[in-house]
Amino acid sequence: LVVRNPMIEKPNKDGKPPTIEYQEEEILDTVYSAVVRQCYSMYKLFNGTFGRAMEAGGVELLIQKLEKFFYRYLQTLHLQSCDLLDVFGGISFFPLDKMTYLKIQSFVNRVEESLSLIKYTAFLYNDQLIWSGLEQDDMRILYKYLTTSLFPRHSEPELAGRDSPLRPEVAGNLLHYGRFLTGPTNLKDPEAKFRFPKIFVSTGDGYEELHLIVYKAMSAAACFMVSASVELTREFCEQLDSLVGPQLTLLASDICEQFTINRRISGPEKEPQFKFIYFNHMNLAEKSTIHMRKTASVCLTSVHPDLMKILGDINCDFARVDEDEEIIVKAMTDYWVVGKKSDQRELYVILNQKNANLIEVNEEVKRLCATQFNNIFFLD
Repeated sequence: LVVRNPMIEKPNKDGKPPTIEYQEEEILDTVYSAVVRQCYSMYKLFNGTFGRAMEAGGVELLIQKLEKFFYRYLQTLHLQSCDLLDVFGGISFFPLDKMTYLKIQSFVNRVEESLSLIKYTAFLYNDQLIWSGLEQDDMRILYKYLTTSLFPRHSEPELAGRDSPLRPEVAGNLLHYGRFLTGPTNLKDPEAKFRFPKIFVSTGDGYEELHLIVYKAMSAAACFMVSASVELTREFCEQLDSLVGPQLTLLASDICEQFTINRRISGPEKEPQFKFIYFNHMNLAEKSTIHMRKTASVCLTSVHPDLMKILGDINCDFARVDEDEEIIVKAMTDYWVVGKKSDQRELYVILNQKNANLIEVNEEVKRLCATQFNNIFFLD
């Protein structure tokens, strides 16, 4: 990956050509090296390793596979909006109460038992992960694919609301909003094709190839993975549809209800004094109040790029040492930026407080840790 440094042209007197100054500090190596690693992981998810292509058909096959994959993938990379979140490559988890979580777990168990072909399952709601049977690194890259590529492509009909042509099927007395996001678009179509994308996930000593079945009802999505050596038939898809559709529809409305109740209890969302990014290296959980919406084509942040760059710099400093530490920076504008690293967790806070001093900033961050993170942070 070659990235051009931004530059400024300074005009010279006496009609000499302008002097060019490169701004070498503007671009963060860590962000772009993370993007390169992500590119490889994404290639590997759909094609297996480079070595696999070499064994199957030598350099020619590898070149073909690379061209086919990257021609499409590179168009989805928006390098100008890459930032600290790309370095973390984390997963946003959906907060749930124990009862609803248990319902989801039992749903996953029931489906895996009834449809014994299914090897792994992942469950998402509103683009956030709730349950996954995959290894962490595989889930991390599959999550990236689902949330930045597959889901955004399929969100339009959802937005059309309940009067859209996707009328719910009423099966018995159960509502059924389920549909396949990968595979057959319409099961009733006699011409329907039962082809699913294949993905590669790591096993103890290598890789296994799987069909990726993504099935969605309202805001809930379930990903089922079946060994690629199995031929998937119409019968299997119809069985999955009639079993999963009504249950997933029910679960989706349960989660939605639970979430609304919790929101009501916790009171209205006020625009907080601070914005933060949190990342936990152990379970890859990330949370950001800085990123308003990460769509397929653009990542909107609610803070100035200069502040994002300071976050990236603090992160580089943290990466150099193993100890826990804290860094507080006063930016040129009236912003304070605080980074805390403690036991595999990192927290970055941006405060906008005119005339605040170091002690006040520290108190404010302590308050944030107490309210948002139940004091899991930090060695005060």
